[in-house]
Parts: sequence; structure tokens; C-alpha cells
Amino acid sequence: MSGSLKEYQEICKATAKKFDTKEKEILTWGLGIAGEAGDVASCIKKTFAHDNDQRAGIKENIGDALWYAAMICNFFEWDMQQILDENIDKLKKRYPQGFTIEQAKRNNTMVDWNKK
Repeated sequence: MSGSLKEYQEICKATAKKFDTKEKEILTWGLGIAGEAGDVASCIKKTFAHDNDQRAGIKENIGDALWYAAMICNFFEWDMQQILDENIDKLKKRYPQGFTIEQAKRNNTMVDWNKK
């Protein structure tokens, strides 16, 4: 099955717990994505440091991290596709010919969050 990111955000919203307060909700989504990122790291470590193939776990936890990312976007009423498009534009500006160490230093390409 293939769908748009907007559809994905709606499916995530339909499968999410409802909270008594907005504060509990965003704390849950923020801590959840951090936990899933840790699970991805742990599976990578087990796969390569312990010769215990956890590639299926890596894949599953990336999916779970994306679910939390979608819920954070839903919380702030952001469109995931717009966020990805903005990130692509930023990367194209930062690395027009692909990655280089010099351009990784962010010469005038760092986002000034105070101006947004």
C-alpha cells in the first residue's frame, strides 16, 4: 500500500491515544521519538558489535520513530511533506555538488530560528 504523507499523518492521528492535556500529549510524542531513536541505535549496535542481526528491528523502530514524527507534526498542525520539501531545499543549498567537509561547516546556511 502506498499513500501520501498527509494520509499517513491522518492514519497516525486515528491510532493515537487521546490525552487530558496538550502538555502531556507533546511530552509523550517528544519522549517517544527519542526512545525509538535509541531503539534504532541499540539494534544497530547489536547487529554490528554483537553479530546479532537486528535489521528487522532497525526497520520497525524507524517506522515507529516516523509515527512519532507524524504525531509531533499533527500536534503543531504541520504538513510533513512541507517539512521534507523545506529540508530538501536546505540540503540543496548547503551541498549543491554533494557533501563536502567545507560546506558541512554551514557557511551562511544555518537556519536562524529566531527569524522564523
